Amino acid sequence: MSEIKCDVLVVGSGPGGYIAAIRAGQLGLDTVLVEKERLGGTCLIRGCIPSKALIEAAEKFEQAHENAEGQSKHGISAGKPKLDFKQTIAWKNGITDQLSGGVAGLLNAAGVRVMSGWAVFENAKTCVVGGDKVTAQNIILATGSTTVELPGLPFGGPVISSTEALDLTEVPDHLAVIGAGYIGMELGIAYRKLGAKVSFIEYAPSILPGFDKQLSAPIAKWLRDHDVSVQKNAMAKSVSTKNGKTMLTYVEKNGADVKLACDKVLVTVGRQPCTQGWGLENMAIDMDGKFVKVDERCATSMRGVYAIGDLVGEPMLAHKASAQGEMVAEIIAGHKRTFSPAAIPAVCFTDPEIVSVGLTPVNVKKQGLDTLEGKFRWAANGRALTNGTADGGGFVRVLALKDTHRIVGIQAVGRHVSELSGEFVLAIEMNATLEDAAGTIHAHPTLSEAFMEACLSALGTPLHST
Repeated sequence: MSEIKCDVLVVGSGPGGYIAAIRAGQLGLDTVLVEKERLGGTCLIRGCIPSKALIEAAEKFEQAHENAEGQSKHGISAGKPKLDFKQTIAWKNGITDQLSGGVAGLLNAAGVRVMSGWAVFENAKTCVVGGDKVTAQNIILATGSTTVELPGLPFGGPVISSTEALDLTEVPDHLAVIGAGYIGMELGIAYRKLGAKVSFIEYAPSILPGFDKQLSAPIAKWLRDHDVSVQKNAMAKSVSTKNGKTMLTYVEKNGADVKLACDKVLVTVGRQPCTQGWGLENMAIDMDGKFVKVDERCATSMRGVYAIGDLVGEPMLAHKASAQGEMVAEIIAGHKRTFSPAAIPAVCFTDPEIVSVGLTPVNVKKQGLDTLEGKFRWAANGRALTNGTADGGGFVRVLALKDTHRIVGIQAVGRHVSELSGEFVLAIEMNATLEDAAGTIHAHPTLSEAFMEACLSALGTPLHST
């Protein structure tokens, strides 16, 4: 067994791990990155990126259908579209291949040594990877998360996770989705646009439990308009297959069993940190429930061992992991850093999309804050009317402290609004006031004007709304 020594060992090459490794290499630290599969991790290979590719393809297919059926508002007509789903998946895979290769190039340029294999720790600073033993002065744990499996619906056969849902060879005739959170909603809506019949089974009393009802209402309308069944207050129980037919059994709120015939059952009930199988128990670090416990520097209870991303708790988002990875690399290099963002944006790529940054009305009420609220609907925005963002209702909402007018929360729902998340989070990060945003000249005609208008509304001086 060969022995390798380095300054920094990064375990996992997701958006947290590979960013940490690149930054460490740029700072002159001798860095080794261990990855058991492909570079890029869940987000790039089987999560964020491929799902958005599928969503984009589904949107184009739906638009083509509308044109063929004479439903286009633009005076466009065309023949009935055909879907070569294998080509769609191949295109999606080409994107992930390109990005994974790009990560490899960036790591190489930063002087990072990449080891392929599964790291198993013997103690806090030493692990075995295949036939090699690696010892590092500093460890960055970036093992990410895995899908949650329901007791009565083990993965396999017709029961799939989001990973398998992104690699199907054909669109199922009927897709049952267990869980109406953001992952289930994104994939369920995409498959409905691709032609599948879709049924949601949700344990909570509402869809998208992480967002308030004002934000989820336009998505609920889209589901109704597209004949998507949503069973709330229902619990998935079991799946059986007989003579090639799949039957899902779920329990309604009144306790009655209901059987639903379907082709695939997509389970999207959350994710859990990947803590098993790589020797975490040998590292003598403290836990916070199911997550690794860290401080404001992402340092664990063991000196020189750091943990980032999904491994350390909510929000389990790729951009949080990347920010933590960059920070930890700089801390190891001697920089003074702490992880204290003013806000972390959350985006749901449904139809329409949802963006939430900072405090929500529920947060404000719980904290007893005295705030001003401003809202601007897309129906009064010229660009929104031209690109479909105004369809189905939707708005930008701003929350600001009443005494200082400092913006503390921004939410929006509408098509393409994910691209506004950068402006929203920057406003909060820079302690912008309502006057700052309202006084900033926004290009016309753009969706960004709605943010300015929402701030004017909060100030009581709206220009394009009453």
